[in-house]
Amino acid sequence: MSPVSILVIAVVLLLFIIIVIYNQLVKKRILVKEAWSGIGTFLQQRNDMIPNLVETVKGYALHESSTLADIVKWRNKGASASNPSEQMDAGDHLNKSLMDFFALAEAYPDLKANSNFMSLQADLKEMETRINQSRRYYNGTVRSYNQAIAVFPSNILAGIFGFTAEPFFEEEAAARNLPGVSFK
Repeated sequence: MSPVSILVIAVVLLLFIIIVIYNQLVKKRILVKEAWSGIGTFLQQRNDMIPNLVETVKGYALHESSTLADIVKWRNKGASASNPSEQMDAGDHLNKSLMDFFALAEAYPDLKANSNFMSLQADLKEMETRINQSRRYYNGTVRSYNQAIAVFPSNILAGIFGFTAEPFFEEEAAARNLPGVSFK
């Protein structure tokens, strides 16, 4: 074989490898976006439940209006978020506000016995389970994508073509560390 044909084969092989790596990176980025879309859908469904929850509670806990206002504030910030990071931040704060709210709701036996409230509470719990499942899937796709853009040789192509790391959707520490209950 002539040196020119060896060079041509090497260039074609290198081009093929570049195309394969680029396509893998694109596929992984699409999976991350698809996974975030699933979380976004569940966050929107949860946001849609909030007005019903607030209306159900208004008659029972009027003096807890600051807690209700906080819930509505974070719901609205989540709905108007323009990127996943803003949505994650709003979701973390909304989770904390909902936890505070349900802790306060314990002081209202009539509210706890209200069928609408009980139904909304069960629906929110189910929605949180779905969000957590979606978060695990999203974080798995982000891990795979971030690893792909960090390892050699794909990290070179990732830098050239502008692939950047995606953030993980982590539960805020306050939501993980639930307050203890003491019966003293």
